[in-house]
Amino acid sequence: MLDNLIFSLNATVPLFLTMLVGLFLRRIGMMDESFTSNLNKFVFKVTLPVMLFRDLSTQNFVEAWDTKFVVFCFIVTAVTISAICLLSFVAVKRDQQGEFIQSSYRSSAAILGLAFIQNIYGNSGMGPLMIIASVPLYNIMAVTVLSFFKPDRGAMDKKLIMDTVKGVLTNPIIIGIFAGLIWSLIGPPIPQILQKTISNVAVLTTPLGLMAMGASFDIKLAGQCVKPALIASFIKLIALPLVFLPMAVVLGFRNSELIAILVMLGSSTTVTSFVMAKNMGHSGQLSASTVMITTAGSAFTLTFWLFVCRSLGFIKNLMVTCKS
Repeated sequence: MLDNLIFSLNATVPLFLTMLVGLFLRRIGMMDESFTSNLNKFVFKVTLPVMLFRDLSTQNFVEAWDTKFVVFCFIVTAVTISAICLLSFVAVKRDQQGEFIQSSYRSSAAILGLAFIQNIYGNSGMGPLMIIASVPLYNIMAVTVLSFFKPDRGAMDKKLIMDTVKGVLTNPIIIGIFAGLIWSLIGPPIPQILQKTISNVAVLTTPLGLMAMGASFDIKLAGQCVKPALIASFIKLIALPLVFLPMAVVLGFRNSELIAILVMLGSSTTVTSFVMAKNMGHSGQLSASTVMITTAGSAFTLTFWLFVCRSLGFIKNLMVTCKS
């Protein structure tokens, strides 16, 4: 398990340090407020949709399809989001609800998750099916809750409902997801030159998003949302795996299936939650705080859950490939 701990640290600590780089650059004046704001918009409108398109368009979902697994992941995601929405009404302030909901459920499944699965099994395993079952719903609901719980939102009326629906349909994230899904099902193979171009743009998402997050992070404002960030982090790293992993085991999911479910439930909150919150009228401080806490904590909690599952015999034939 030492190899898994080393890999988890190698996968998560650099993300945390990259955020600190952005904070440092802001402090020395190299990333001012205007530059950081434009960088956030660039990630949200360009690199993030391209990354989602790349990740989804290259998956062969037809050959690897497992209806039971996909349905389980989808239902768990839907139930989780619904429960957290209800909890938000009593756990946090009105203007923090949107960020709290998104931060509590939205995993870094496509970025950190697939790397974690590949490190263990040497391939992406059931990761692609987990992505198709959960990530589109992640993003659709993120756009919905961030629109609905926007701090300056007025009273519920027809215009608000129409604006929310329009915001979901025209959101760059949603467009990237559906373009990727459609291409994966009916699109021709992407030429290698275009693949490399898409990849060159997509790989900018995580480092630029992390640095923008760090540069936008305000320690004084973050101090005002320590409690909700800690609650969201507890839900993300401990409560969700504790509730749903036993259900997965009872239903017969083992090995790569269980690893994919663990990633869906217990990996760190994705950096894109901050990018979306910031670009949809929220302060982003609660999202940034939760990402930082879960990014640091997931190195230990993911290793713990993996250790428990393996010790109980639910995960076998591990092939750790990390190089330390």
